[in-house]
This record gives sequence, structure tokens and C-alpha cells, in this order.
Amino acid sequence: MLNNKDRILSQKLFQSERKIRLRWLVGISTLPLFGVVAAFGIAPDTEVQHIPTRTVVESLALPSIQIAADQNQSFWREERIQRGDTAGALLNRLDVNSEDIRSFLREAKNAQALRQLRPGRTIQALTTNNGELLSLRYQYGGDSMLLVEKQGDQFKTSDQPLALERLVEMKSGLISSSLFAATDDANMPDAVAIQMADIFSTDIDFHRDLQRGDTFTVVYESFYNKGELVKTGRILAAEFVNSGKSYRTVYFQSLDGRGGYYTPEGKNLRKAFLRSPLEFSRISSGFSKARYHPVLKEWRAHKGVDYAAPTGTRVKSTADGSVAFAGRQNGYGNLIVIKHHGNYETVYGHLSGFAKGLRKGQHVNQGDVIGYVGMTGLATGPHLHYEFKVAGVQRNPLSIEVPVAFPIAANLKGEFNRSTQPLMARLELLRGTNLAALN
Repeated sequence: MLNNKDRILSQKLFQSERKIRLRWLVGISTLPLFGVVAAFGIAPDTEVQHIPTRTVVESLALPSIQIAADQNQSFWREERIQRGDTAGALLNRLDVNSEDIRSFLREAKNAQALRQLRPGRTIQALTTNNGELLSLRYQYGGDSMLLVEKQGDQFKTSDQPLALERLVEMKSGLISSSLFAATDDANMPDAVAIQMADIFSTDIDFHRDLQRGDTFTVVYESFYNKGELVKTGRILAAEFVNSGKSYRTVYFQSLDGRGGYYTPEGKNLRKAFLRSPLEFSRISSGFSKARYHPVLKEWRAHKGVDYAAPTGTRVKSTADGSVAFAGRQNGYGNLIVIKHHGNYETVYGHLSGFAKGLRKGQHVNQGDVIGYVGMTGLATGPHLHYEFKVAGVQRNPLSIEVPVAFPIAANLKGEFNRSTQPLMARLELLRGTNLAALN
């Protein structure tokens, strides 16, 4: 009996060991197979056993969450300003209690920013559960923010500088109708378009010279706060192709802080006189020895250029100089005369008004706003009458050759090249590429 039991036990052990060895063999032999499948997929006509799947859904008990009612807990809320909004309406939508609204309006009434609520901008308020106003922030423009803070029972207002992030942007466009239409298509701010017109105004008359098919590329600064555009800075480099001719410029600021626009070769782009005292307008009457005067009803010389523009359009000094006259004078109406270096003078007539603080003897720089278009004196409509005098004699400002400013000094040439080469490389990247479609 014992021998028989031993025999049975030994057979079972042998069978058990054999099964283990077989399992190892099968396991080892299948490793390469699965490796091949993972790398190359399953060969055609291979039988694959269907593995049934079963979906199991179980209910899980969630822990209960209790929020303590803390009346001192505070939250930041935000509201977008709508057309016609008042400070009181905004505070009401921000869930500020009526007592704090009255107190805020009484104590912050002198804050200029709250009188100029701009639709589309946002106001943030820090309030408690019961609607107590603790703080208010309003980024109203430029690089400043209005901050109102509750101190005791009173509200204190202050202007705080914004933390701005500077980015360099690149845009290009194609003129099909006007400069502003092209820059709108390229998603460029108007401030950049105006800068571009100013920079190239000594070579391109943007009133007469623009052609369909002209192109431009611009590299300029933008300043953001928390991802929102706050303001645009200066143009760093630009190219304008007008009637097939390329004009290129780059901004350079020397170590002494003086900056300006130059060609890639270092030639000063700025001439002593701008081509036009207005940013954009049309010429309604040119320089002529004989023109029929619309008011006097007689033929007489017209020794200047008339620029038709809406009343209030800004008028700029076309060159550095000092104010020789600012007042009213006969048919000129409100008139400004500026004396420039040498024998040059410029005259600006029919103005609706003068720039604030402008007076005789005051120094003005090229591009400074000195007055505004009007129709004072002998004028049938709003326009600027502009004269250019050399040694007291009127000359045609559209055709006379004006002096140029000095180029980069020889001792600054190396610094100029190091500073401007990266900017010129950006222009090269944009050449021949219309990025307006990508914006």
C-alpha cells in the first residue's frame, strides 16, 4: 500500500514539474512572437482568439463637502464696460453693496479715469461675501492703472504703473486703396501706420504718391500686460516699396541716448523739412502764379499749397525752428510763422486754433503739433494754407530741394552696424512675403 501511494505521489509530482516546465517553455517561446507582433503587426491568415470584454459599473460614494460661510472671504470679480455705463452701474453689476457704492462715488469722484470709461475695457473689484468693496483696478489706457483701495471707511485712489512685456512684431501689407486700409488688413495699429508715414514722409508724399500694388514691411515694438495689448512703441525697421522703388530704414540710438532713422548704409533719413505739415489729406490748390481766388473772385498768384482736411486735423511744424508769429492776420486768419535755420521760413494759415501754450519765441521741433486745420480768414472750407519761404520769397514746397541732416558719424559706424544688423535680418525675412494673410 505504501509503495503504491509513493508511486502515485511521485507520478503527481512528475506531472506537476512537467506542467511547470511546459509553462516556462510556452512563456519563453511566446516572447519573440509578441515582440514581432508589437513591431510588425499580425501576419495574414493568423488566427487570433476573440477575447470577450465586460463593462463593470459601480457606484462610489462621494465624500460630503462643506463650505464654511465666511463673511470675510473675498473674491475678485470682473465686468466689461459697456457703452453708456457709469461707475455706479458697474459697481452694481460687480455686486458691491449700496452703502459702499455711495461711499465710493462720493470719495472717488475726482478720479479722471472714472469719467472716461472706455467700452470694451474691463474693471476688476475685490469684494467680500456681503458685497463690501475692498479694492478696484481699472487699466484705462497707456501704461498706468487706476487703483482704488479701502482704508478704514474711506477709499483712496492712486495711479500705478503697469508691468509691461515688450514684444517685437513683424507685419507686411499691400496697398490696394489706402495706407490705413492696408494696415487694417495687416492687423496693424493706426499708430504704427502714422509713424510709418512720418518716417518716409521726406521721400514719399503720402497725399499724392501712393500707388496700387505698393508694399510695406514693418518691425515694431508692442507692449502687453497679462496678454493684453496696452500700447505700441516705435518702429524699429521698415521698408516701403513705392512705384517699384524701395525705401528702407532702421532705428538707431547711440550710447549718448540720441536716436533717429537711417538707411542701412547710415544715411540720415530725416531731411531738414518734412514734405507735408499734415499726416493725411489731399491737395486742393497747388502753388501757382495765377489762380482764380474763390472768395475775392479775381485772378491772383497763389504762393503756397492748400491741403484740404477736416477742421481740427493736427498741423505739424515741418522743421526745427522758433515761432516768429502766432496770431490773427488779415486773409490768413489764424496764422503761425516759424523761422528756421538759415534763410528758411514756413507759414501756416486759416487755422482753427493753436497748440496749447504756443507763443512767439518758443522753440519747436520737427513734427511737433503747432495748430489745427480750420477755415478762418478768407477761406470757403476747412483747409491749411502752407507756404515755404527762402530769404523771404515764397517757393513751391512740393518741388524745392530741401537740405538733408547729417549721416552716421564715422566713429559710430561700428556700433551702428552691430545694432542694426539683427533688425535688417528681420526685414530680409519679410521681403516678398505678405504676412497680412496670416494675421
